[in-house]
Amino acid sequence: MRGFAIAVIAAQVLTQIGAFTLPALLPEYLDRWNLSATEAGWLIGAFFAAYVVVVPVLVSLTDRLPARRIYLLGTGLTAASHLGFALVADGFWSGLILRAMAGVGWAGCYMPGLKVIAERLEGDAQSRAVSWHAAGVGIAGAVSFAVAGFWAMLGGAEAAFLFSGMAALVAFAIGAVVMPRNAPRPPAVPRRLLDFRPVLRNRAATGWIIGYTVHTWELAALRAWAVTFLTLAIARMGAPDWLPGPTALFTAAGLAGIAISITGNETAQRFGRARVVAWAMAAGALMSVLTGLSAWVSAPLAALAVLLWNAAIYLDSSALTAGTVQAAGPELRGATMGLHSMCGYAGGFVGPVGVGLALDLLGPGNPAAWALAFGHLALVTLAGLFLLRRVSAAAPRSAAAAP
Repeated sequence: MRGFAIAVIAAQVLTQIGAFTLPALLPEYLDRWNLSATEAGWLIGAFFAAYVVVVPVLVSLTDRLPARRIYLLGTGLTAASHLGFALVADGFWSGLILRAMAGVGWAGCYMPGLKVIAERLEGDAQSRAVSWHAAGVGIAGAVSFAVAGFWAMLGGAEAAFLFSGMAALVAFAIGAVVMPRNAPRPPAVPRRLLDFRPVLRNRAATGWIIGYTVHTWELAALRAWAVTFLTLAIARMGAPDWLPGPTALFTAAGLAGIAISITGNETAQRFGRARVVAWAMAAGALMSVLTGLSAWVSAPLAALAVLLWNAAIYLDSSALTAGTVQAAGPELRGATMGLHSMCGYAGGFVGPVGVGLALDLLGPGNPAAWALAFGHLALVTLAGLFLLRRVSAAAPRSAAAAP
């Protein structure tokens, strides 16, 4: 069982290793394709928008079909998207289509892969496996910034996307070998494929889904624009020799975030998930404001602010997903996880586009633009925290307080 979980997590890592190649190389593509900040936001956000459209269908289908089929479709489309960026993409519209394809691919990989693991474990073992799955995906996402920078340095942006495509093909092979071919048991009570009303009646699960939506909104905005923010901060104010480059800095932020994510889930089991999530969201709101303001001061301070903000976001990452998984009824787990992911990635679409709109309003070179672009996310995060607590308060005490 442990070997199977490790294999699935390894495949997820290989699939995710190219997910942030475009954000890592965004300063180059802004110049290469003469993009506005809003267009750049759409390129990043198209991944999440496509994910939102198809994930309820693909994940809900895992309650009826072998998850292996959905997973292989996802890894195949992911590989095709990255290879297309390396060999075909030549501007905004072709890039938009390929980014949307990558979003469909990830919809077929992320939650279906997680569901395969969750179905074989229960209790604390399940919670820890979910946490390590999230950690593996997070590590790949963090490392993808440095990996993209490394391959771009060696062979240009095309080489970075080519590597990402080949990694996804290896993930396809792993899924084909290790994932079970058998279909799940049919639901005891037949229901429509996209009928999420039974999920929404589960108030505990709905509360965690709201929290995850805001979490992904904030995280996607930072991931999309952190490298560009740090690049402009260094160009404007200069940087000491000891300060690493933007892709290395954000890779370090992501890797530190993984450890914090695991720690957050373990801390949630000890002190209560609701309490830890509230701490994380309040800290994230504060750091979004301070990060935007740091652009007025110095590049090292901007780098430190990005690191701390990223840490605050990651603190509740695993705790939110584990909360949804544990609150879900077994017969509705696929649908619940599908709604969780769909709502979360809807936030992930809005976040990068919102930052882009704010930057175009005042100009990316203006530090005040970054104060607005990042600072407005504090209102989003605090509103999400309010709704999470309000909805969860209506859930049965045993479900709402689950560790």
